[in-house]
Formats: sequence, C-alpha cells, structure tokens
Amino acid sequence: MLSVELFAGAGGLAIGMANVGFRHAAVVEWDQYACETFRQNQQHHSPQVEGWPVYQTDARIFDFKQISSDIAVVSGGPPCQPFSMGGKHQAQDDARNMFPEAVRAIRELMPRAFIFENVKGLTRESFASYFSYIHLQLQYPEIERLSSEEWMQHRNRLEQHHSSNRGAPTYNVLFDVLNAADYGVPQKRERVFFVGFRSDLGAQWHFPKKTHSAAELLKSKWITGEYWTEHKISKRMRPTATSKQQAELAKHFTTENTSLLRWKTTRDALIGLPDPEVFPANNIINHIFTPGAKSYVGHTGSLLDEPAKTLKAGHHGVPGGENMFIKDNGAVRYFTLREAARLQTFPDSYEFHGSWSQAMRQLGNAVPVKLAEVVAGSVAESLLALQS
Repeated sequence: MLSVELFAGAGGLAIGMANVGFRHAAVVEWDQYACETFRQNQQHHSPQVEGWPVYQTDARIFDFKQISSDIAVVSGGPPCQPFSMGGKHQAQDDARNMFPEAVRAIRELMPRAFIFENVKGLTRESFASYFSYIHLQLQYPEIERLSSEEWMQHRNRLEQHHSSNRGAPTYNVLFDVLNAADYGVPQKRERVFFVGFRSDLGAQWHFPKKTHSAAELLKSKWITGEYWTEHKISKRMRPTATSKQQAELAKHFTTENTSLLRWKTTRDALIGLPDPEVFPANNIINHIFTPGAKSYVGHTGSLLDEPAKTLKAGHHGVPGGENMFIKDNGAVRYFTLREAARLQTFPDSYEFHGSWSQAMRQLGNAVPVKLAEVVAGSVAESLLALQS
C-alpha cells in the first residue's frame, strides 16, 4: 500500500509506517538537517529508508499531482510549536501552523485513510475553537477556505454543513491523546493523534488498546522485585516505595488490567550502551559524551527507573532538563544522541546528521517509531480487511 509522509522530520512516523508494510511514494520535509539524516542513512543502505523518494521542500509548494493517485494513507506530524507548552502558543496565527497543508494533501490525494500527530497542548481549552476547526476540515477537506474568509468564518460554514444532515462526512475522523509509555516506549510522551478513514469504505477501526502500564512497573519493583533482579541491582541498593507509589499499588489491585506489561524505563533503554564519559572510544554511532549538564530547581533530569521525560526540541535550542538523566550516583548527564534515539525507539543502526543540538532537535520533534508502528499497524489491518 502506497503512502505519503508530510513534515517527516527525522523519520520516526515514516519508519513506523514502513515497518508495517506501507511503501512511501513521497517523503516531504523542508529541514536541511533532517533531510541530510535521510540521505546519510540511504548512503549507508539503511533498510529503514532504502529507496525513499525524499523531497526537501516546503509542503506549501509541494505539487501532489506528481504522485500516484492510488494513495492508501497520508501521514505526518504538522509542526507542533504553534501548540506546544514550550512554544509561543500562537496556534493558527503562527506561520509554522501546517494543518492547512495537511488538509490540502487530503483534499488533493483523497487517500483511503490518514494519520496526523501533534502535541497534547493542541487539546488545551485555549485552543478548543481551533481544534474543532481542524477536526471539521479533516472531515470535509473538499470544502475549501475562501481567500476572503477568516478561519472562524470558514469554521462557521463547516459547522453549518455538518449540522445540515446532508449525508456522512467525507472522512470519519477519530482523535485521542496517547501516552507512548503505554505502548512500550521508554518515555512519557503524550501526543494527540487524528486518524481518519474515507467514509465510503465502511472501515471499522478504533485506537489500539494499551499494552503497557505504570501499575505493572510498580508491581515489578515493589511486590515481585523482578525489575531490580533483571537489572542486577542488589537489595541494599534498591530504593523504598514512596507513600504515593504504595497508594498507586493498592489501586492497581482493584482497577488495573493485570494482563498488561510493565512500562519501560530509562534504564531499560540504556541497556548495553557503555558510559561515553568513561569509554569515549566506544565506536557506537552518535554515542558521544556532551559535557555541561547541570541540575537546578525546575531543571532536573529523567529518573533511571521511570520512563524518561518527554524529549523536547525547544523553540530556542534544547532544554537540558528534559534531555538529561540522573545517574545512580546522583550526578546528571546529557543523553547522547544514541541514548535519545533509544528513548524514541529508533534502531541503533540509524544515524543522525548534525551537531548534538541539531540532531537532538530532530529527535525531540520525532514520533517514537514503536508508537508509530502500533497506530499505523492497526490502520493497515483495517485497510487490508476491506480488501479481503
């Protein structure tokens, strides 16, 4: 099944799509460093990006007519800074708001389905009107905004059309906020996903069920001790459960689905990687020590035995509090690019182009590959079921 990837960034969503069987007809990204990451991996014949047609261009000027008309899925992560908690919160007034281009792609390609991802901040109350506008545009992409219209006027027109009972929407669109940690990613990363299927297909789909749980991580630490045993941490070196953790454990026995797996942690992600400060000549791609990490109030690193904090790209550089971790001795250290890539579940063979800050920006903007596989895999199953 053919797909088109917009706003591809470093390729997390695109790789996840490819891993579940989609074949990219176009991968569109304007950032030079991200495109160099693709080219670098293609030069090394990386199986993740082999043969991808990469277009380094602004999505606003990309001509979709050059692509096959039989596109199964359009996917992408429109730049999230307009809606990010760490951004300027300008939403529809931010020049980086690319949701109009996502809608244009749907209108011109009419794929069977689409997958778009963005920051949880998009669901904030202050953005509620624009959120509903995005939802309506994705349902009725053929109803274009007129050059004379403000976005609120266009939204009003879409609402009138939607409420007039003129038939089913062009696309049936669902949205939900997913925490990557609930799907086996060693990072607490909450993102909103929009998934739509063309209504004439009659597809039956729901968001994938969680596979991992915080409660199971607590249980493996404080009841069975399996977590500490797995990591060869002696009893005298193990911390004790806090009162909050004990309360969460008690809740687990009454409400939690015990068939789930435990959350993955930062320590899980770093297994097998030597400390680059101790072993600088480790010959591991992108695994170089970056000095200067400091901890202060409101600027602390990720805990080793919890999923990492959300990696962030930052509007003015990278905020180190989210991109460093607390070692067993209490000291803090920046994640290497390879460690950050592990947190985003990129394969170890995947190389990132640019300086630490440039590459970390790519990683901070990426969709975790494993989460992409879960969502894209469920969409693929529904589309294949329609063909059988």
